[in-house]
Amino acid sequence: MIDKRCASIEEAIAGIADGAVLLVGGFGNSGEPIQLLNALAERAPQDLTVVSNNAGSGDEGIGKLLAGGCVRKFICSFPRVTGAVAFDELYARGEIELEITPQGTLAERIRAAGAGIPGFYTRTSVATPLAEGKEIRDFGGKDYVLEEAIFGDVALVKAARGDRWGNLTYTMSSRNFNPVMAMGAETTIAQVSELVELGDIEPEQVVTPSIFVDRLVEVEA
Repeated sequence: MIDKRCASIEEAIAGIADGAVLLVGGFGNSGEPIQLLNALAERAPQDLTVVSNNAGSGDEGIGKLLAGGCVRKFICSFPRVTGAVAFDELYARGEIELEITPQGTLAERIRAAGAGIPGFYTRTSVATPLAEGKEIRDFGGKDYVLEEAIFGDVALVKAARGDRWGNLTYTMSSRNFNPVMAMGAETTIAQVSELVELGDIEPEQVVTPSIFVDRLVEVEA
C-alpha cells in the first residue's frame, strides 16, 4: 500500500544532507513551508544552496536557516525584501553567494528540470549584467540567452490538502512556486494543513500529482 504520510516533521525532513540543493516554495510568506524550514534549521545542515523566490524575512523559515549559518549560496529573484535582515548581514560580510534570476526565468529553470530539459533560451536578461558569461544565440534576428535548468536534491513545499499517495491542492496565492518546486527535485517533502482520505480530492482538483511527492506531514494551519 502506498502511504507517504510521516508521523512527524522530524521524520519528514530526515536525511537532508549537507551541501544539498534545496528548492523552497513560497512567495514572501505566502505558501512558504515555515514549519519544515524551522525544523531543518534546528538540525543545522551546512553548505546548502537554497532556491526560492526571495531570501526570507524575519527569524523563521528561510530566515532561520540563514541566521543559523546553514546556507552557502542563494538563488532567487528578490534577495532584498522587508525583514530580510539575516541575508543582508551575511551578504554584507561576504559570507553568502548570491545568484539573481528574473522571476519568470527562475520558475522556468525549475519547471525545465522537472520536465527533463537541461536548458532553454530566453529573451529575458538580454543586454543586461545577468547575461554576462552565458551563451547568446540569434533566433530570427533576435538575441536569446541560454539558461540552465535548476535540479534540486530536495524540495520543501506547502499545500492545503494532501492524501496518503501525495496528491496535493493549494489555497489561492499560496500555490505560487510550490507546484514547480515539487517537480524539480529528486525528493519532495510537503507540509499540508489537512491530510484527507484517498479519493477525497477530486482528480480534476489535483494540482501536484502524487508522482512528484515523496513525503508529506500534516501541520495545523
